[in-house]
Amino acid sequence: MNYIGIDIGSTTAKTAVLSEDGTLLFRKVIPTGWSSKEASQNLKELLEANGFSPEACPCVATGYGRVSVPYAKRQVTEITCHARGAMWLHEFSEGTIIDIGGQDTKIIQVAGGTVQNFLMNDKCSAGTGRFLEVMARALETDTAGLCELSAKGGGVTISSMCTVFAETEIISLVGRGEKRENIAYAVLDSIADKVAAQAKKMRIGEGFLCLTGGLCECEELKASLADKLGQEVISHPDGRFAGAIGAALSGMKRRR
Repeated sequence: MNYIGIDIGSTTAKTAVLSEDGTLLFRKVIPTGWSSKEASQNLKELLEANGFSPEACPCVATGYGRVSVPYAKRQVTEITCHARGAMWLHEFSEGTIIDIGGQDTKIIQVAGGTVQNFLMNDKCSAGTGRFLEVMARALETDTAGLCELSAKGGGVTISSMCTVFAETEIISLVGRGEKRENIAYAVLDSIADKVAAQAKKMRIGEGFLCLTGGLCECEELKASLADKLGQEVISHPDGRFAGAIGAALSGMKRRR
């Protein structure tokens, strides 16, 4: 028996397939686009093309668009799925998970293998993947390119945490002739500031701290967060699939 997890986020849609013994058999990420329902159908077709039928296997949906997955047998909250997925990836049962998504950032504390507390940011997109996308477009690059640029920059800060005002500030910096790499550095630094302030509200203290979500692959952001929080921040190559993996694990747990 295989177990399928579907995570429909505001920016990307992910799927992960686990075998009965817990082996990760398949994973895929695609843009969510304008329609969560269309994204879920595209994932269904990808799964079937690779020999995994969501209708024949236990399938659980999570994420922003989880209600748009008609073939899922069950829906589970993002907090639960991201926590389960992160613990499975990193093989720990106590610690803190920082998940930076497209529209929100979640700080999740787990102990004894279960969620003990969590905090989500407000409706402002500052400190999220959406903020980074908007800033990257202003610099005529993508998120990966902005991360690469930031590694070569420094010495500039963005004072506004509002996405709209921050974009205006960036345009002003560009007009003054500031180097792109310095502006990119300021963008990532502002995200790290916002996320670190949110994490400190949880009083996370010392201990296992991991970063998941689409930005977990950005080494510059991870290093900046570690510096601001005063402790090591780790990530996993499959960290962006934590929600989908957690959804698949939820299906496995329920069946057993």
